[in-house]
Amino acid sequence: MAVEKEIWQGDIVEGIYAANPHLAFAVNADEFVLAGKVVHINQAGAAPAVTRNRSVFPAVAVRRTDTDITYNLDEYTSDPVHITNAEAVEASYSKRDSVLRETKNALAEAIGVDMIYKWIPTGVTIIRTTGATYEQIVAAHLDDATGYRRAITRADVKKAAKQFNKWGIPTEGRYIMLDAEMYGQFTDSLTANEHRDFVTGIDPATGLVGKLDSFNFLMRSEVARLLADAAVEPGTAGAAAHCGAAIAWHKDLVERALGEVKFFEDVDSAQNYGDIYSGLVRMGGRSRRTDKKGVLLIGQAIIAATAWATGTDYAAGVLVTSAGKTYYALESHVAGATFAADVLKWKEVI
Repeated sequence: MAVEKEIWQGDIVEGIYAANPHLAFAVNADEFVLAGKVVHINQAGAAPAVTRNRSVFPAVAVRRTDTDITYNLDEYTSDPVHITNAEAVEASYSKRDSVLRETKNALAEAIGVDMIYKWIPTGVTIIRTTGATYEQIVAAHLDDATGYRRAITRADVKKAAKQFNKWGIPTEGRYIMLDAEMYGQFTDSLTANEHRDFVTGIDPATGLVGKLDSFNFLMRSEVARLLADAAVEPGTAGAAAHCGAAIAWHKDLVERALGEVKFFEDVDSAQNYGDIYSGLVRMGGRSRRTDKKGVLLIGQAIIAATAWATGTDYAAGVLVTSAGKTYYALESHVAGATFAADVLKWKEVI
């Protein structure tokens, strides 16, 4: 039996926005999409200058220079899924409905994380996390990443707010999104009163999980990754030095555009003895300011552990390794003859 393509195409679009609430907090450029594949925007040039009590005549006429913004939408396609006739007949559930849901979800996840990457301009401003207490030294949580990172704290978010203030970014319309691990780190850094204020910004209808320091907060499973000072493109293999990053932006300074959406089916395929289904979405986005203001990342800082050595002057908060384990310095001190002699000055990092 054939699928109602229009219904499923609508479900794909609905699923993209439902799974990715951050897409709602951006400029919608759908109206500028040409043929479902390209965005073309006529951008006005500089406004004319204004002179008070003009005394020189005739005034010089200035021609306004407009520019065109053009970019291609990326094409996202799901792998075709084959449902054999036997599976369709014998399964105790509707395998077709299950496949269609998984196709919709897979497209939504891929587009959601890719759109974040498109909003990050080359040379983006990066604020590094500053967690310093024992509880704020955390193991790397990204796939294949190793070692330890400093947790994100409220101080880091306040620094991001100050940077937005310095840029003259309006306080209304600021958003920040963290992955699940960094969200937990952030909320753990709040006092009871700060947390009380934070949760007053929860809005399930829009996906907001809190508000603090002028930012509306969002959370998803994956946000962004950094390698040194560069954002890592989604789909790149994990690496030991990858660091998680939160993205902060103003809703008027990033853009998204939805183009062509298609759902494909090959029902009762003679060659495959069953049905085949797949989906296609064209979507794109960008950071809207050439000066890169209005978007920044809060990236995890790596904290390296060195081998413990006798006679070394250790500051509180540093990490060392000894006998295959990692330890956090509870106080500043000069190392004694053996690690065992100083063991009360260290706490193992679990």
